[in-house]
This record gives sequence, structure tokens and C-alpha cells, in this order.
Amino acid sequence: MSKKRILSGMQPSGLLHLGNYFGALKNWVSLQDDYECFYFIADWHSLTTLYENPGQIPKFTREVAIDWLAAGLDPEKCTLFVQSRIPEHAELHLILSMIVPVSWLERNPTYKEKQQEVKTVDMSSYGFLGYPVLQTADIVLYNAHYVPVGIDQAPHLELSREIVRRFQHFYKKKVLIEPEAKISEVPKLNGIDGRKMSKSYNNAIYLSDSEKEITKKIQSMLTDPQRLRRNDPGDPDVCNLFPFHKLFSSEEKQAYVDENCRTAGIGCGDCKALLAESMLEGMRPLMERRAELMAKPKEVDEILDEGTERARKVAQNTMRKVKEAMKLK
Repeated sequence: MSKKRILSGMQPSGLLHLGNYFGALKNWVSLQDDYECFYFIADWHSLTTLYENPGQIPKFTREVAIDWLAAGLDPEKCTLFVQSRIPEHAELHLILSMIVPVSWLERNPTYKEKQQEVKTVDMSSYGFLGYPVLQTADIVLYNAHYVPVGIDQAPHLELSREIVRRFQHFYKKKVLIEPEAKISEVPKLNGIDGRKMSKSYNNAIYLSDSEKEITKKIQSMLTDPQRLRRNDPGDPDVCNLFPFHKLFSSEEKQAYVDENCRTAGIGCGDCKALLAESMLEGMRPLMERRAELMAKPKEVDEILDEGTERARKVAQNTMRKVKEAMKLK
């Protein structure tokens, strides 16, 4: 029996950070043995925020690919490709945009959320309003059965399903698959300042950071705001450090930190030193693989070239069926 197909992507709008890793990338790695996985670098989507300085996108595209490979994505098990190198994405996006009511896009919760989050860029563009249509094209071009998302993102995928249903209704042929959400547990991970970890907030720990940079960032992390003095008891449940301990520290170390934080047996500086030790130990294999890949940029480019070639054959076949359904050929 053939494997079900999964598709997902990441924007190369900056370097990848721990939020990207634990929010998606780690899960992608675990899926590649059981599913036929297509993972793409969504460089056209990056233009929604980098339209004034698009020259950064090629550099970030390679950086994202290096992070993926360092994290464990295997090009022998999954197809890794670049969105803009497959013009069928833009073609299907254009076709679908003709049948999508503007009201559907305006009710998308992410549209207003992102505008409020990103203050340095004017996000009121036609392209950003219509990004769910491009997102739908990205998914259905590859006949993806599932899209891995966190529970809070599931409603966004429903818009793609509605667009597919509208297409099938107009043209009376089921040539596109309605994608389903594959819900994954996404740990809540804030940045060093306590806000959501984000490139735009400049509060992230990046997969490309050096050991020195990671240690320095941990030392500057916000802790329990109620713990003002060394002998004040703390509360790991509200401290920004403890979610990272849950991801990187052993159960023994977590128990030690939990008890001694609550009893003021250790200070926040001690807790940060323990976290730095655990995080560096946990990230070291990825950091070493990343350094090896950085020294072999041609190999990384070849992997993307080969994956893009495989993916385009699938996209071209889908576009042929779409045009036949619409009687455009």
C-alpha cells in the first residue's frame, strides 16, 4: 500500500530558531519514515515581509536548507524543494484567486494578527491578503493528504479545504484533494524576553547560533518576575526558563531545578547555568552537522535542485488535470 502524502513549508524570511525546530521541524523528521513527505522552502511567501529587500531571500533559502538537513531531514526519504523554482505554484495561485471571495480572505484571523505583530513592514498588501490562496496552491499541487499543524493552526487549513470544494463545485471534477490537518503537539516556547519567539522580535535562539551566543542569550533570559531577590522562592510554572528545561534537561535535572527554585535553594543564575549546560549538550549534534554542511554549499544546492526537479513533475501533472477540468486545454 502506498504511503499517504504530507506537505509543509517554511519561509526563508530569516534564520530558523528553536521555536521553528520544536514547533515543526522536529515533527517533520519523525514523519519522513511513515509518509511520503514533500517539504518546501516558501520563498515567494517571504515576499510578504521582505518585498523591500528581497536580496536576502537566496541566502536565507540556503540557511533554511542547511538547518533542515542538520536537524535530520533525509533527501533519500523526503522531497526538499524551493517554491519559486516551480512556476506552477504561481499559475495555480492565479487560477484559484479568480474564484475566492475577498470576504473569505478578510476573515482569516492571521491577516490581522500578523499586521499587529509586524510593525516594521506595511502588511496591508494585496499579496499578504491573498497568501492563503497561494498556500492552498502549494498544498494541492502535490495531492497532499495531510498538512502537519498545531491545533491553533487547524482553522487556517479549513480555508484551503473550502477553496478546493469551490473549485470542484464549479468544474464538476474531483481533481484536487481536500487536505486534512495532522495535529501535532507544539510546546509553548517563548523568546528570551518572555514574548513569543520570533525573528521580528529579535528574541530568538537560532539553530545557527554559536555556543557562546547561546550561553549569552540564556544569561539574559527573563525569569520569574516575582522573584526579585536570591532568597525569594520562585515558581517554575511561570518562569521562562523551565519550558526549555523540559525540552533539554534530564528528568532528574528538571526535578532538581523545580524543587530548588521553589525553595530558593538555587538562584536564577544557577538555573541559567544548568540550562545552558543542557541546551548545549542537546544542540551539539545539530550544530556539528550544521558546520559540516556549511562547508559543502554545492552539495546542499544539489539536494534542492534534485528535490525541485522531482516536485515539479508532480506539480505539472496536477496543473494538466486542473486545466482539463476547466476546459482550458
